[in-house]
Amino acid sequence: MTETTGGLENKAGQGIDAMFADFMGAFEEFKRTNDGRIKELEKRGSADVVTEQKVERLNQALDSAKAAIDRASLERARPRLEGGRPDAGDEYKDAFAAYVKRGEEKALSIGSNPDGGYLVPSETDEQITQLMAALSPIRSIASVRKISTGTYKKPVTRTGPEAGWVAEAAARPETDSQVIDALSFPAAELYAMPAATSAFLDDAAVDVGQWIAEEVNAAFAQQEGIAFVTGNGTNKPKGFLAETTVAEASWEWGKLGYVATGNAGALPASNPSDVLIDLVYALKAGYRQNASWVMNRKTQGAIRKLKDDGGNYLWQPAATADGKATLMGFDLVEAEAMPDIAASSFSIAFGDFRRGYLVVDRQGVNVLRDPYSAKPYVLFYTTKRVGGGVQNYDAIKLLKFAAS
Repeated sequence: MTETTGGLENKAGQGIDAMFADFMGAFEEFKRTNDGRIKELEKRGSADVVTEQKVERLNQALDSAKAAIDRASLERARPRLEGGRPDAGDEYKDAFAAYVKRGEEKALSIGSNPDGGYLVPSETDEQITQLMAALSPIRSIASVRKISTGTYKKPVTRTGPEAGWVAEAAARPETDSQVIDALSFPAAELYAMPAATSAFLDDAAVDVGQWIAEEVNAAFAQQEGIAFVTGNGTNKPKGFLAETTVAEASWEWGKLGYVATGNAGALPASNPSDVLIDLVYALKAGYRQNASWVMNRKTQGAIRKLKDDGGNYLWQPAATADGKATLMGFDLVEAEAMPDIAASSFSIAFGDFRRGYLVVDRQGVNVLRDPYSAKPYVLFYTTKRVGGGVQNYDAIKLLKFAAS
């Protein structure tokens, strides 16, 4: 195992292709080792401790290698914002850079904000959103809508008008009307306050827009990732796991349906993959076409060991370095905010999140420069307004690790 992980780390500087090749080699070794573990279970009823430990080490190595590939892919795709084009002639962007570096405000009157501070140039604003889509897993698969007000209201048709067959001369009784519901998605304030020394800001080579995007992005993405999954809706988005849940057989609008594993804190002891199939088919066909699995790294490690009746692994690595792993043919999205497997936990979600979950962004990212509160550092109070919540309760299903 040491050789495998060492190879993955040592080749990190040789490019994404080399890293991905090592990742695939590690996956093949994982399959061979796990096959041996399964044979030991079938033969003796238990696996050797050394084999179990090797499987877990390989699992961790695969997770670490994929995370490194994702970071490298993001870095390669990241465009420069303000550097390298001093002749571009973007007056407002130049003025924003002057404001960040030296606090010059005269040229920024067009970007003033009634709450204080100044609007980030559109290139930087868009860059922050793009990076959060890459690092905030739910944002990357949900619907995202930009709004110009504090709350977005969405009408939803729960049921269409009733229709019925009648004979040519029969009476036409009145039918029930369609049922329309109104969902509300308020945008809450998300903030970060990176700091920099004056010497750093005075460096002419510093790409100010890029720096703000990188500093703010990590803080925003982490908080978003948690809120979109478990947020309680108070001064933050409401996560899908914060919704009321009900057994799929009793599902109704306003609640998320779940399928139970039948085993508290674990998958079923026999035919564990059957419950995953049940979850897939709990989702209507129209939603399955674009469905994704959502789970955290530890849960993915447990699922990675499962096979179908033909001996094929249900989990498969991405075909390319920038692709997603798949489970039973559906994309798998890793979200660390999802709970670990435990008694009564909802550790796996499956659904069409594009139709099931909505993220709302209030237009604009604001920056307020503060050179006084933390001398010799200059603080940049950066804010944006974000909301979110379930917009279609029929498009997302959960797996509950419980007896019922």
